[in-house]
Amino acid sequence: MTKKFFIVLAISLIAMPLFGQKYAYIDSEYILGNMPDYTEAQAELDRVAAVWQKEIEARFKSIDSMYKKYQVEAITLPDKMKKSREDAIITAEKEAKDLQKKRFGQDGDLFKKREELVKPIQDRVFTAIEEYAREKAYAFVFDVAGSMTIVYADPKWDINDQVMQKLGISAKNKTNNDD
Repeated sequence: MTKKFFIVLAISLIAMPLFGQKYAYIDSEYILGNMPDYTEAQAELDRVAAVWQKEIEARFKSIDSMYKKYQVEAITLPDKMKKSREDAIITAEKEAKDLQKKRFGQDGDLFKKREELVKPIQDRVFTAIEEYAREKAYAFVFDVAGSMTIVYADPKWDINDQVMQKLGISAKNKTNNDD
């Protein structure tokens, strides 16, 4: 009897801290959307991406024009000239695709620009979240903006405004979680 009592007591003592853990959640998109420097960084990224996209589209348009001109003239061109034009089109197309990959590919210029502009802002946000979570002794802070699916979140555990206060920003796009 006493052995069972001690086993139950030991299990209870081990499991007790699990019930005392505090949880909270944030919406990183909401917090970042209320940060003027993040909005400016996103606008700069969009501007740069648009310029690069136009540059790439112009190259592909030029290649298309080269190809159409080649098709019209191919009948009258000598074989050596045909081969030269085909090679020029293939080379131009490869260069355009390489530029597209360099600008927009994984670890491309846009990725690097995003790292340069956005990462410091995100780091500030996550540092503020971590500091707030430590101050309030939260065991976990979930981000409802990520790919993690949370079907229901009680608004009393929402610490968005507290994190934004820690960052020194005020809400301008207040969301309503009571839908």
